[in-house]
Amino acid sequence: MQAKVYFTKDISSTGLVKIYEALGADLKGKVAVKISTGEPGGHNYLQPDLIKNLVHKLNGTIVECNTAYRGKRFNSEDHWQAFKDHGFTAIAPCDLMDEEGEIGISLEGGKHLKGINYVGSHIKNYDSMLMLSHFKGHAMGGFGGALKNMSIGVASSHGKAWIHSVGITTDPDEMWNHTGDQDGFLESMAEADKAVVTYFGPENMAYINVMNNISIDCDCDSNPHDPEMADVGIFASLDPVALDQCCYDTIMNSTDPGKASLVKRMEDLHAIHTVSEAANLGIGSREYEVITID
Repeated sequence: MQAKVYFTKDISSTGLVKIYEALGADLKGKVAVKISTGEPGGHNYLQPDLIKNLVHKLNGTIVECNTAYRGKRFNSEDHWQAFKDHGFTAIAPCDLMDEEGEIGISLEGGKHLKGINYVGSHIKNYDSMLMLSHFKGHAMGGFGGALKNMSIGVASSHGKAWIHSVGITTDPDEMWNHTGDQDGFLESMAEADKAVVTYFGPENMAYINVMNNISIDCDCDSNPHDPEMADVGIFASLDPVALDQCCYDTIMNSTDPGKASLVKRMEDLHAIHTVSEAANLGIGSREYEVITID
């Protein structure tokens, strides 16, 4: 069956609320809004003014986890400063989910993570989650969208190391010795995605990808490459596989000549493999229909 993916060209706070409403999602209880706070020095992350109205509509809490690389969001004190400096604490409650450690959540199937995904322990304080993602390139995954935000993003610092090392180590320093298996890494992200979807239940999750400031580099980069292609719009779905597939296809089929470097990055790093593996694990469908809203 085809999943529904909604689209608007209106990259604004109003457009963001409208596309969420078009989803017909019913996120109950305490809602976590998972974003990237953005590595200090970078500037392409989703801006507080853009997301504020939607977060308020959901009475949501903005959530993040510490990084597995030793930047300015590696430890909690520095990461809270980034939350503050980037304007997120001024618009809504914020939560660093692995500030007090992590918990293991289980998954069935997969080849690498040995049935466990390590996520920020505060995940247990939430009943539902909106994956609010900035779709862009990524130096390791090829691109970052809903599936990356849900896997690497929800993982604790140790959990990120677990995924990056393909289930070999939870030590963020040691993981760099085990990053040679590219397809294994992409498959590990898909496995982590399945664990998060299983934990909350698919009915308690929704996904939005904002395609603006489309650099070849992730928001985790403190000095990202300038975007070379024009902004596209906002896509949303209740199916994260269909959503990321649609955004990937949008880049690949674009007539914007600025797409060239991003296409190369995605192809060189086999980026679509995360999507295909997520589909194989039953998280969603790669078949979709696009519904445009005003």
